[in-house]
Amino acid sequence: MRYAAVGIALMASGLGGPAQAAVKDATPTGFTVENQVLVQATPAQVWQAMTAQIDRWWPKDHTWWGAASTLTIEPRAGGCFCEIAGQQQAQHLQVVFVDPEKTLRMSGGLGPMQGMGLHGVAEWTLQPEGAATRVSWRYRAGGYTPDDLSKFAPIVDRVQAQQLAGLASWLQQSR
Repeated sequence: MRYAAVGIALMASGLGGPAQAAVKDATPTGFTVENQVLVQATPAQVWQAMTAQIDRWWPKDHTWWGAASTLTIEPRAGGCFCEIAGQQQAQHLQVVFVDPEKTLRMSGGLGPMQGMGLHGVAEWTLQPEGAATRVSWRYRAGGYTPDDLSKFAPIVDRVQAQQLAGLASWLQQSR
């Protein structure tokens, strides 16, 4: 499973993320992480990259099947953040709220949390700041597990920071 190996590698490497990354709270039963980045793009450009071009910037080592898979997000209520590799398929999250160019909210368990029976809410918010856009990505996860979820928070924070950095880098390259 790629996700478990990535989590261990990230812990060992001390990989950092965007300038504004934070574990907002963490308890044995859940956590909230939030990462932000300011990108030189309009909210419309960011929204397009987030929803229609996710396969171009999401790190393939944060997928179930790597380069063999394709990621998509259907930005509509009930839509799927899915990964397809032929007959191998995964629904990472389900879209539950869409306010185009402002907010995209999805629910479900990301990565290995899906198999652990945990649930979360991932929310992307876009806030214009002059000619730039502040992109915030918050993930709140919890549920029953015999494991202490507070230990997962810094790992998820670093992985999320890397994913958000991928978005920022893609937006910079595609300008």
